Amino acid sequence: MGDIWEGISAGFWLVVTLDPDLVEITLMSLRVTVTATIVASCVALPFGAWLAIRRFRYRRFVIAVLNAMMGLPPVVVGLIVYLMLSRSGPLGVLGLLFTPTAMIIAQVIIITPLIASIAHQAIRDLWADYHDLLISMSTSKRQRIMTLIWDGRRALLTAALAGFGRAIGEVGAIMIVGGNIDHATRVLTTAIALETGKGDFSLALGLGFVLIALAVTVNVVIHVIGRTEREGKW
Repeated sequence: MGDIWEGISAGFWLVVTLDPDLVEITLMSLRVTVTATIVASCVALPFGAWLAIRRFRYRRFVIAVLNAMMGLPPVVVGLIVYLMLSRSGPLGVLGLLFTPTAMIIAQVIIITPLIASIAHQAIRDLWADYHDLLISMSTSKRQRIMTLIWDGRRALLTAALAGFGRAIGEVGAIMIVGGNIDHATRVLTTAIALETGKGDFSLALGLGFVLIALAVTVNVVIHVIGRTEREGKW
């Protein structure tokens, strides 16, 4: 029991003193995840809005596929990206494997369906309220999408934060395509797994504290946004 408390106190001390290794790993994790969230949001939010207002033959099938992709196993995504970026793969010439870019690509694939699905549900409700007004104003599809995205910005920000929350805790795909290389592709989750295996519980716990703090912060922000949306405030 004493060893456990010693590890916890040592890990907490690393956080308080801003240990260089801990800071470097945290910044790399934030760099990868924030970039992936921005890229995924730029794709998913307009697509979710378009899917909410567009009517076409296989729309229900597309929505079903989108919802099913929310449950994609991250390790399978990592394997697919690995095969695509490996030297024998179609994109191997780009030399992206075991780089932060490869990790971003994997995270984008994982969280885009989640963000798009939440965005679709939010915009669908708004479209029911705005449908007659926007149609009567003879707006183009682009104008309708932009109007709905702006008016539903709180819900869409929540969708993006949900994607960030899932991405920041991802380990399987990141380990496969990033390689957990020190000073290059090591992020919070992969570093925790490595340090735990090495028996360095102080650094593992310190990284764990940071990861928990990030997850809690995201959930608090989502809660606040949801509450202000219900109250009709920004």
